[in-house]
Amino acid sequence: MTRVLLTGFEPFEDSTVNPSWQAVRLAASAPPDGVSLTTAVLPVVFHDAIDRLRTAIDESGADLVVCVGQAGGRPDLTVERVAINVDDARIPDNSGRQPVDEPIAADGPAAYFSTLPVKACVAAVRDAGLPASVSHTAGTYLCNHVFYGLMHLIATERPGLRGGFVHVPYLPEQVLASGEPSLPAAAIATALRAVVSAAVTTSQDLKVSGGTLH
Repeated sequence: MTRVLLTGFEPFEDSTVNPSWQAVRLAASAPPDGVSLTTAVLPVVFHDAIDRLRTAIDESGADLVVCVGQAGGRPDLTVERVAINVDDARIPDNSGRQPVDEPIAADGPAAYFSTLPVKACVAAVRDAGLPASVSHTAGTYLCNHVFYGLMHLIATERPGLRGGFVHVPYLPEQVLASGEPSLPAAAIATALRAVVSAAVTTSQDLKVSGGTLH
């Protein structure tokens, strides 16, 4: 049995829901075969989120960690390839902090690559009938912050752990007025189960293009 930790975020800015946490909870209600799923909700607070993630990893004894966050405006589920060592917050976090051009880890490298089979995860979501793509930027807010914090923890303290980050679109109820792209929580949960299954069963990623022209 592979132990998997799935994390989502609490709501932030003006929203009362966060699709990442809604979908993570649904995904955990029916985990893939051979997988023991544990979940944790992370605060939208710089550094506190990484501390909470560390605690959740310790408590779950996870072999694999998939962190999930909202990417409003994106039309599909995006599996992140790279985390960068910078916080550059466009808005304050839920505690009022707004770091600008600050390193996440003062002693860390400029970037880390995900240790998930990124392209296999994308293919698995598409096979489940849902839209997905590879992303080459996780932004510079809490999602990238947690993604980089996870990969730095793996690189410096947990070499046997694998992990990465997935962004998900808005929920339909979040965009009733704006009409921006969205997916229902149940569909996102199905996609997350596909990501977990691919990550658990794939030892070598697919050699297919996931690049972009710009």
